[in-house]
Amino acid sequence: MANLPELSTDQDQPLSHAERDNLPSAGFLRRLGAMVYDGLLLIALWLTTLYFLVAFNNSAVGGALLQTLLFLECYLFFAFFWLRNRKTLGMLAWNLELQPNSVAGTDGNPVIPALTLTQVTFRFVGACLSFALLGLGYLWILIDPQKRSWSDSLSRTRIVQIPNQFVESQ
Repeated sequence: MANLPELSTDQDQPLSHAERDNLPSAGFLRRLGAMVYDGLLLIALWLTTLYFLVAFNNSAVGGALLQTLLFLECYLFFAFFWLRNRKTLGMLAWNLELQPNSVAGTDGNPVIPALTLTQVTFRFVGACLSFALLGLGYLWILIDPQKRSWSDSLSRTRIVQIPNQFVESQ
């Protein structure tokens, strides 16, 4: 298990920017767990969509339009959760959070800016490339000293592990 930095013990206060900036990057197995969880949720969403399409058409559905719709659903699933909460449901279950790379504030302390649609889109593209190359972009976490995947590098973000004592207060 990763060594977590020393954090304030006041659970009623959210983590400061400096504390968030010092959180450890999530490891491969924790990310894999979140991906499996999110994959199951995405499959359920796709099955629901297909159910309604088949019921509406009263016949089988298929083709490029359907594939485009399912791909768009996948993108919107991740974009919605990342932009709204910085975490998907799978990431929530595994105490993970998507965090933009910090920048120096006017006082010199680290500031973590809000995620942008551009970052989320680049992250999704990086994930698609990683999966298309048989997960190589995610296996990269195992050799990168900062535990970055291709998605992290491409979108200038990182996945961090939130300590258990702060999970309930968020």
